[in-house]
Amino acid sequence: MPSLMAVGHHTFADNAVTGQDIKTIVTEIEKLMPGLLKGANVPGLSIALVSEGKKVWSRGFGTCDAIAGKAVNADTVFEIASVSKTVFAYAVMKLCEDGALTLDTPLVKYWPQLPMAMGLESDPRALEITARHILSHQSGLQNWRTPSEPLKIHFDPGKGFMYSGEGYYYLQSVITYLRGKVDTVVCGSYEADHKVCATDIGAYLEKQVVLPMEMRSSGYVSTEELRSDYALPHDVNGNVISKSSFTATDLARYAAAGGLLSTANDYAKFIISQFSPHESDRYRLNKKSMEEMHRTQVKLPPNEKIDGATSWALGWAVQERPGGHVLVHSGGQSGYKSLVMISPHRKTGFVMLSNSDNGGYVLYDDRLGKILNKLLPA
Repeated sequence: MPSLMAVGHHTFADNAVTGQDIKTIVTEIEKLMPGLLKGANVPGLSIALVSEGKKVWSRGFGTCDAIAGKAVNADTVFEIASVSKTVFAYAVMKLCEDGALTLDTPLVKYWPQLPMAMGLESDPRALEITARHILSHQSGLQNWRTPSEPLKIHFDPGKGFMYSGEGYYYLQSVITYLRGKVDTVVCGSYEADHKVCATDIGAYLEKQVVLPMEMRSSGYVSTEELRSDYALPHDVNGNVISKSSFTATDLARYAAAGGLLSTANDYAKFIISQFSPHESDRYRLNKKSMEEMHRTQVKLPPNEKIDGATSWALGWAVQERPGGHVLVHSGGQSGYKSLVMISPHRKTGFVMLSNSDNGGYVLYDDRLGKILNKLLPA
C-alpha cells in the first residue's frame, strides 16, 4: 500500500485556504477519483471537505453495491470502524468536563470490580490505568485478546504506547457502569471466550454526541432508515461480503472502538465541532477540554508510526508538521476503510469513507494525498 500522504507533497504557501484553492482541489479530485476506484477495484467512496470551519464540498463516487449499482452520495451510510474512537473520546472528555470522572483518576476508583471483570485481577498494574492512558493508548493493553494471547498489561501504564481496542472497551465498560444499564440475560461470547452482556452504550453515545451534533444519518444501531442508503461491504475481489448488523452484545463489545455508522456529511459536522468549543453547553466541549483533547500526550516509537503520526493525543493521532499539528484517524474492518485528517488551527480537514477491503489503496494514494494536503499545513 502506498505511504500515507505526508508533509512536503505540495508547494502551496502555508496560509489560509482560499475559495479558489477549494475549487482547484475539487476539480482535481473529481478528475482523479473515478480512475482510482476502478484501478483499486473499490465500488464506492464518499468524501467531504471542511475549510474555515464549514463544510465546503461533499460528494459520493461509485456505487453502494457492485451488483445493484446504486450510486454513493455524501449521505450514504458506511461503517466507519476505528474512526468511531474519536466520537467516543469526545463523549469521555465531556464527562470529564462535567466532573463525572477525571482523566487521571484510576478507573478502578469508579468501578472496583473492573480488573476482575476484565480478567486482570492478578496484575496490580490494573489499579493504575486511567482514562488518559486509554485515550492515548498508553494503558499497556493489546489491541484485542485472542485464545493464544489472553488480555494482559504489556507495560506499566503511562510508560509506553500500544494501540488498543481493548483499552477502549475497558473504558467503555466504566462509562456503562457510571451512566448505563447492563442486560445480564442477553449475553454473548467473544474473543478468548470473553463473556459480554448487552448494554445501552449505543443509545448513550447517540444521545451525548450524535444527536446534539445533528448527525441525523448516523448511529450505532442499524435501523431501517439507515439501511435505506447503505454502502454494502466488499472484499478484495469486489464481491459483496455477507455481514449481519451489530447485535446488542456486539455494541457492548465494540461500540467505542469501532461501532459507529455514519456518512461523509455527518462526520463533517463532527470535524467542525473540533474547531468550535462552546462554553456552558450541555453536550459540547469548552475550549480548555478541546485543547486538552488535541494536545500531544505521548510520542510514538520510530518503528510504530500509524497514519504518518509522530504522537498521540486523546482520541486522535497527531502528525507534528512544521506548519502546525494535523490530527488524523483511520479505520478498517471487514469491507470498509476510512480516513479523516484535520488541522485545528486552520479549521480545515476532510473525511473519506469507502466500502471495500481495497479502500486503503485509494485513501492512501500519493496522487490523492498531494491534492488533499493542500487543505493542511505543510
